[in-house]
Amino acid sequence: MSGVGRFLRLLKQRFIGRGSEYVGIDHFGNKYYRIPQHKTWAGQNIKERRIVKALNLKEHQYESGAIPTEWEAWMKKRRNNPPTLEECIQNMNYRKEMRAKVEDLGEKTKLLQDKEGLEVGPLQTQITGHASASSYGKPERSEDPVSTANTFQPGAWMPPDRKK
Repeated sequence: MSGVGRFLRLLKQRFIGRGSEYVGIDHFGNKYYRIPQHKTWAGQNIKERRIVKALNLKEHQYESGAIPTEWEAWMKKRRNNPPTLEECIQNMNYRKEMRAKVEDLGEKTKLLQDKEGLEVGPLQTQITGHASASSYGKPERSEDPVSTANTFQPGAWMPPDRKK
């Protein structure tokens, strides 16, 4: 290929992109593209890339949940084929049903607690072991280091005062 042809191809790739193919759109309005596997002019294999062009979002504004889970699985190559519109609608309806069931269960639990006079408060955990001891078995601190590696007690030694 001549130098002019390479230059024109480079300009096309730089400004238009490397032949991205439109794959689909989600209910948020995000558009999904893929760049198929290809070889460079030097013979290097470039793997398939999957791209999302988010509606009204820049890359630094992305939040978790801005892309539906079906499309996110396709983007991360956990699935080979992009999700269909029917699949996305079915999963969205399933999520709505689950959310309604959880709210209903929460209301039933609250009514049962009110009826039986049960009150659920925060759980208290009891600290046991060496962390619960206030002074690790030594009532007063000494100025001389007396512990060895086998009997080391944290906080058992204080440096001497330098005010002499």
